[in-house]
Amino acid sequence: MKQYNILLAGALSLALINSGCSDSFLEVESPVNETIESYFTTDEHIQEAVVAAYDPLHWPDWAMNEYNPVNIMSDIMADDIWVGGQDKTDNRTWHLMMNYEAIPTYVMAGLWTDAYSGVKRCNDVMLYLTWAEDVTEENANYYKAQALTLRVFYYNWLWKFWGNIPYYTDNLTSPYLAEQLKADDVYNNIITDLETVIDMDVLPMKETSENYGRVTKAMVYMLYAEIVMYQNDESRFAKALKYMQEIIASPDYDLVEDYTSIFKEEGEWSKESIFEVIYKDDNAVRSWSSPLVAGGTVLPTLISPHTWPDGTEGHDQGWGFCPVRQETYDMYANNDTRRDATCFNAGATGVTYNKRYQDTGLFLEKYAAISGNNKDQKADAQLNWNNNLRIYRYSETLLNAAELLVRTNGNLTDAKKYLNDVRKRAGLQTELEPTIDNIINERHLEFVGEGKRYWDLIRTGKASTVLVPDSYGYRTNTWTESKKYLPIPQSEIDAAQGTLTQNNY
Repeated sequence: MKQYNILLAGALSLALINSGCSDSFLEVESPVNETIESYFTTDEHIQEAVVAAYDPLHWPDWAMNEYNPVNIMSDIMADDIWVGGQDKTDNRTWHLMMNYEAIPTYVMAGLWTDAYSGVKRCNDVMLYLTWAEDVTEENANYYKAQALTLRVFYYNWLWKFWGNIPYYTDNLTSPYLAEQLKADDVYNNIITDLETVIDMDVLPMKETSENYGRVTKAMVYMLYAEIVMYQNDESRFAKALKYMQEIIASPDYDLVEDYTSIFKEEGEWSKESIFEVIYKDDNAVRSWSSPLVAGGTVLPTLISPHTWPDGTEGHDQGWGFCPVRQETYDMYANNDTRRDATCFNAGATGVTYNKRYQDTGLFLEKYAAISGNNKDQKADAQLNWNNNLRIYRYSETLLNAAELLVRTNGNLTDAKKYLNDVRKRAGLQTELEPTIDNIINERHLEFVGEGKRYWDLIRTGKASTVLVPDSYGYRTNTWTESKKYLPIPQSEIDAAQGTLTQNNY
């Protein structure tokens, strides 16, 4: 059972939701006749606003009437999983995204809203700090560093999926319209904000258990490396490498010995974990009618076998989305411990379940519905699994460092060690040379289902040759550079009153 404090603020009515860059804010009347300007002046109340800024991290799996778990939204556009479900009309948006034919009226819009809600709440924190009356400089800097980091994290979602987005650092007033920036300009803004956070040097390298879920220096370093490497900003590669080496040199992080333990409940916040989004089933009250309140995640329900007999093989049933491709299972060596920790081979058990569209018999074990993992919830069981979403792990630090060393003509002995440390943990004793292809392939094996593969293929120029029509007739289109960004949701185009330029699609 999770005993640490979870960073959730679903019941904080004073932290208002901004549903997008062009919608008006929800307005409520204070029951104590206190204004926002008078309320958010104390350290205690600004802490509430900071916690509220974390809350949208939990929403994408189910919010705004859409299922948009961030790891799955990128992975369905890569080459490890299918979409599944009942047929091509079940979660139609996902199927269109998988085939690179999303259109403005059928493209995920929930994640757009979730991200801008997060941006709004982070901007709130920065504003409230200017009103603060009893907040020490040390605490103010700590709160500001968290808000800046989270704002970059939310903008990173928007930047990678949509590229050319409305960008603002002060919350909007009527008519709630923001300037749309080109993707490169968004990059310049968010990377500058991260460099500000790093220069402030107020975040700990690792948090104590009661603060698990808050951003740390190591998390900022990983976010920095991710953004710089995706942008292929060679001018910052050396900086990103330095930050990876700081994490490697820290006693706070290391590989866990057993890969199969990472995605179990007891593996949460292990020495390998750098950042996770926390979900809990303990007294969880998240429900279909109140999806934004504290609780668990629906992801295991989405991706587990349909009508599976609950408790059989330690698994419960789900809706049959996102079956793992047979080719994904086959890419692992038989002695690679990552294979069975990644893929639940339901088809090999002989157990009868409803084989839905694109069924392979293989399901994503990392986030599977494991029996008992929602037993302590108090609302809707399908929505309250306790699987934390892993965002950054130490193995990625090692592989980032190896790649950056190769790209900067650095110490290849270290690069080889980092690459093969990850392989040896998986039970593979044959050492590989640290080439870009070997490192990217190792990332493929290491991070299936973690939302890394699609972006790796784009940033390394491999997408147009890997993401091509398959032999099954499921994916009939080839990824092209024109498909790098999703179309902006039509609802946002309409609300923007002609101020938003649609992406090519």
